Amino acid sequence: MAKVSTNISIDAETKKKAQALLADFGMDLSTAVNVFLKQMIYEEAFPFAIARDTPNAVTLAAMDEAKEMRRHPERYKSYNDVDQMMEDILGEV
Repeated sequence: MAKVSTNISIDAETKKKAQALLADFGMDLSTAVNVFLKQMIYEEAFPFAIARDTPNAVTLAAMDEAKEMRRHPERYKSYNDVDQMMEDILGEV
């Protein structure tokens, strides 16, 4: 397959550290980028998890609601029976 050149911008310190690590693996930066891209194509996704360091607004609201429910359980209905819960949610089952 024909090779093509691609220019990418990398922070100088990041490049230096990556090249040092890759040298220990016996490969150069170009090979590492190719490995990454091929793995991404194979998995049809990033080959590692990408996540926020902090929860988004919906998750924060759910966490606040859970804390509130623990602080004031008397304000919330709880269930010991799934059938009863489903009946309350859906009506007569």
